Amino acid sequence: MTDLLRAAGVATLSLALFAAPASAQTTLPTNPSPAESGQSRNPAEPTVSAYPSAAAGDGTGTGGYNLSRWAEDWRRYADPAKRDDPLDRLKFLPLDNDGDVYLTLSGELRLRVNEVTNPNLRSGEAQRQDINRLVAGADLHVGPHLRAYGEVAHAGISGQNIGTPAANLENGLVIQQAFVEGDATVAGVEFGARYGRQEFTDGSNLLTSQRDNNTIRFVLNGLRGWARGKTLRADVFDLKYTTFGTGGPGDDVTDHGHRFSGVTAGVVVPTDWFGTSKLYLDPFVWRLRSTNTVWGATSGREVRDYYGARLWGDVDRVTLDWTVNHQGGTFNGQKIDAWQVLMAQTWRLGAKSTAPRIGFHADYASGGGSYTGGTLRNSFAPFGNNIYYSYALFLTPTNLIALAPNVTFSPHKKLRITGEYQLAWRDDVRDAVYRANGSAFAGTQNVSASKIADVARLQLVYSYSPRLSFTGRYEHLAAGPSLTHAGYASSDFLAGWVSFRF
Repeated sequence: MTDLLRAAGVATLSLALFAAPASAQTTLPTNPSPAESGQSRNPAEPTVSAYPSAAAGDGTGTGGYNLSRWAEDWRRYADPAKRDDPLDRLKFLPLDNDGDVYLTLSGELRLRVNEVTNPNLRSGEAQRQDINRLVAGADLHVGPHLRAYGEVAHAGISGQNIGTPAANLENGLVIQQAFVEGDATVAGVEFGARYGRQEFTDGSNLLTSQRDNNTIRFVLNGLRGWARGKTLRADVFDLKYTTFGTGGPGDDVTDHGHRFSGVTAGVVVPTDWFGTSKLYLDPFVWRLRSTNTVWGATSGREVRDYYGARLWGDVDRVTLDWTVNHQGGTFNGQKIDAWQVLMAQTWRLGAKSTAPRIGFHADYASGGGSYTGGTLRNSFAPFGNNIYYSYALFLTPTNLIALAPNVTFSPHKKLRITGEYQLAWRDDVRDAVYRANGSAFAGTQNVSASKIADVARLQLVYSYSPRLSFTGRYEHLAAGPSLTHAGYASSDFLAGWVSFRF
């Protein structure tokens, strides 16, 4: 598997480097592309999939860009008149006279600074991280039904009090993604499969996410297949985690100790059920198998089953994202019986998309059993968005009750500001407070108070263009008695970064 991934990535990127200059002289097709002529396209190019592209489980994007770069469609740049600058030329490089075989190149440069006081919520010297990220990708399309994608990344870090950085913060070069994909349409249903190293985001981002906050993204290895009609879809997958080394691409290996598999379905809810709406219902059945999970003072094998559903989308001016799941299975012979109820909603105050929004998220993630024995009630997210509850990664949806009102406004068409005030408690005071990486704050299980913290957060995003953006974040975590009685302190977090992509 590792050899296949390495070969696919090297072959695709080599093709990008050597074929791109020659393709500049290739005659462009005179006929419109399927997207321009109104024809449907295959799931490998999801932006015009028969099933709504935003709900197909490949992530969402703005301005033609997506977090998962392979989910973008740049065939419009086959027409030179639609290109605005030389970089647009890199998005469609035909390798034959008809343009049926073409290459899309992508890249990103991100420069970032993080500063946090009382790192790990222990009183002490502040930590500053100076971080850089470089990503290069190549997407080769061979006809309408076959593609190969490769992506490499570099992560650099320096600063003060940074200790020994993890491999997702400092890494000379990694093969971040490398897969092959094919599809076919049968009786109006699109069938497809993707094999290799890939991002997986089919579900609430609190459960599955690329974790773009990290310098090196979270990726998995294995097989994903799908069937997509106009209003129904089904995705099946069997994936294993990735362990990144720091010695180059050769030590980035499949982690056979973490296996994630299951089925996610999708239904387009009729638009007239709730007035004017665009809603999707995604039931799912997943299984996460881990050979070395730690709960309390015990480590062992865990098999965790997820049974749930996600309802999300828009109803008039309300945007909602609700997920409920029950988690069963066993941990080291201990029965698992856990729940998560994750509910976010905002209301747009005006008709324009830039109008201010007010909202709140209310979340319940059960806890208990790590230190007391009996049934394990601690819920756990497979690999969710690890900044949702704390920019500094101090909270996660395990043994957590959170309520957070928020407001978003745009004083300028390119500027978006969001403020939030979150209150957080424990579900079970006999269990610990847990960080974003799933580890416990030691000693908090011995504190009887339920209040964890109040968290005030502010985010500013200035999008100069679809390619260039600046993001700033500030957070103050006021530690509550669950933390302070165990010797932990309050903390401030400040971050800013500029990102350029093409």
